[in-house]
Amino acid sequence: MWSKLPHIVLKYRLILIISLLLFTAFMGYMARDVKMAFNFNTAVPDTDVNYQYFQEFKQKFGEDGNVLVIGTKDSALYELENFNRYKKLNEDISNLPGITNVISLATLQNIVKDSETRSFGLEPLIKDYPKTQEELDSLLAKALDLKFYSGQLLNPENGATLTLINMEREVLNSKERNNVIDQLRVIGAEFSEESGIELHYSGMPFVRTVMQQMTSVELKLFIALSIGITALILFLFFRSWTAVVVPLVVIGFVVTWVLGTLGILNYQINVLTGIIPSIIIVIGIPNAVYLLNKFHQEFAKHGNKIKALSRMIRKIGMVTLITNFTTAIGFLVLVTTDIKLLKEFGLVAGINILATFIVSMVLIPGIFAYLPAPKKEQLKHLEFPIVTKFLTLLDLLVHRHRYRVFAVTAIIITVAVIGLTKLYSVAYMVDDIPEHSQLKKDLYFFEDNFAGVMPLEIIIDFGEPKSTLNARNLRKVERLEAALEPLENVSQPISIVTFAKAVRQAFYNGNSRFYGLPSPSDRNVILSYLANQQDNANFLSSFVDSTGQTMRVSLKVADLGSVKMDSLITNVIEPEIDKVFGDEVETAVTGSTLLFVKGNKFLIENLKQTLLLAFAIIAVIMGILFANVRMILISLIPNFIPLIMTAGIMGYFGIPLKPSTALIFSIAFGISVDDSIHFLAKYRQELFNKNFFVPIAISNSIKETGSSMLYTSIILFFGFIIFVFSNFGGTVALGLLTSLTLFFAMLTNLTLLPALLMVFDSGKRNKNFHPLIEHYEFYIEDEDEEIDTQGLSIKANDPFLGSTDK
Repeated sequence: MWSKLPHIVLKYRLILIISLLLFTAFMGYMARDVKMAFNFNTAVPDTDVNYQYFQEFKQKFGEDGNVLVIGTKDSALYELENFNRYKKLNEDISNLPGITNVISLATLQNIVKDSETRSFGLEPLIKDYPKTQEELDSLLAKALDLKFYSGQLLNPENGATLTLINMEREVLNSKERNNVIDQLRVIGAEFSEESGIELHYSGMPFVRTVMQQMTSVELKLFIALSIGITALILFLFFRSWTAVVVPLVVIGFVVTWVLGTLGILNYQINVLTGIIPSIIIVIGIPNAVYLLNKFHQEFAKHGNKIKALSRMIRKIGMVTLITNFTTAIGFLVLVTTDIKLLKEFGLVAGINILATFIVSMVLIPGIFAYLPAPKKEQLKHLEFPIVTKFLTLLDLLVHRHRYRVFAVTAIIITVAVIGLTKLYSVAYMVDDIPEHSQLKKDLYFFEDNFAGVMPLEIIIDFGEPKSTLNARNLRKVERLEAALEPLENVSQPISIVTFAKAVRQAFYNGNSRFYGLPSPSDRNVILSYLANQQDNANFLSSFVDSTGQTMRVSLKVADLGSVKMDSLITNVIEPEIDKVFGDEVETAVTGSTLLFVKGNKFLIENLKQTLLLAFAIIAVIMGILFANVRMILISLIPNFIPLIMTAGIMGYFGIPLKPSTALIFSIAFGISVDDSIHFLAKYRQELFNKNFFVPIAISNSIKETGSSMLYTSIILFFGFIIFVFSNFGGTVALGLLTSLTLFFAMLTNLTLLPALLMVFDSGKRNKNFHPLIEHYEFYIEDEDEEIDTQGLSIKANDPFLGSTDK
């Protein structure tokens, strides 16, 4: 069947091209509704107990990551004019659509006792704009007496203060969030311009919005850069605009298919799926390089364009399919994980890498069949002096110094393994943001003044309805809070206990000396006041569930990184909880921060497993292709060593293993093994052509496939290096380290691979047994084609098609 493919592609090229155009139009239509991701993507699978706890928490108490914070530390804020501007700022923010509540020093709600109704109520501490500085100072003094807010809204040591802004859940997880954040920043900028007071912004909604906006910008930037760089390199190599435009047309089709795939599968564009178009551009271009190089090589031999296109399809078409498949495996193995983020990334990338083969095999021969035959100057790249000299040097190196190649390789592996032992794993919630960015500086502001803004929740289920207000239970929670309060990088806890203390202070007319849990003497009276609340459920709903059985203790923590955060939770917080409650009460630590820590572990572990799976699958493919255990090992070794080298570099330079950098290994391995397949396929062909004489077969393989390997490796190197322009450190590391890995793989495939063949392959083959690869790569020149040019409807002297004389 494969031998008929050239005839089918060339004879029915118009129908096939039109079919691809129609399908691409359909995919473009399906891509119209693809949206940016706004929701919180966790790497923890649905079956995990912590994930389930978190979902239960959100059902009872709502989102834990819906609070946006604005902070400032400037004594000028407490001057009358600036404070009134600050109060106006808070009012303007509260009027924005999607904002449910704004809490700050200017909008403090004071708990007050109503003796007539024997109940408690809330009223603003600062009802109107203060008229004098003395009035403001008096109000601020009262605010300092409200212990409930101390450490939460105000740092009493240095005067730093917060504005806490709650967002509606529907707005939080939609594109409207961006509009709200943008309006909020405009309002904040106007306040800063008028007052001269700097504002700092953070909180999960703000961080997610900024990172999502950066992802959107970078998606467009990387597509433009990858197209520009690959176009430039193609032109420098081939010195022909057709050799630039046609591959880019192929890539344009496939990028449209990527977006259409996202639309069909109802996936959103996130930090991973957002880089797929750029990856497709970089990975897809090598297809064109191998095909065009073979086309030009064949045309240079006999000057028959159609015959050259036919041989191009027959001689490397199957190998191109195999290399695309092995590349796709590096992505498709991610589908085996339990992590939605990786599944979506792997599935979309893998499908469209395979689609790249189909589009390439139709468009490249189809379009070039309509174009004029290559001119002499367009074939000059076949004798590119620098490339020829370089490949000749490599050929001499392999033949004369192959044992030195082994020695140098052994030294490099030893050094790399030492670096590998220094490799460690860590990730941050606000990961990969540059240190000099305003987002990171603002985050440090909140960590320095308020212990951080990352949410962490402790859930306590007492097992009986209305048991959260039990005095014994409240004292236990107070003991827990007292143990947690001194912890570094952890904010003061806030819970029903804090509220109960504030209620007691309110019962005694705001006297701060009475800020504490109700005593036996006043407990019944205070509880009777609470029982008289007409909106009692709403009054307590932030702290306890509707049954009064389950309560939350809310903390804010610094972005310590996954390792320190895991240690804090596992070795400090959870032991303190166990010490207070033991096995008597069901407790759990949950929240976005905990899920992030667990998610990082899941990601790293899953990526390790997928890498091993990729190794296994590609080894099986090599076994099917070559039917020789020795050839499997010889083909895998040159591609495994670059991964060790990259891991060693990460260890020496302190680049941590995290989701973005762990992806490098399966992706790079799937791509780099392509060079081995191309080289070994040509080597097998040359063995038969040269009577199984290994040295000549290797020399011819280096000279013919070496240039394509060089071209594609240079394209891949510069194609991935564009990611260093990202604002995300993980994306920078992904691009830089993938580029280095592929560069190392090119060197090992052009030196170590042929050296291994020289030493360990005798060249002897059973002429009666042909492994799968030989069915597609080994040809007897005489049978290579008496292709029926009349059947292709090509006229011998058609000036548009060029000469077809044999």
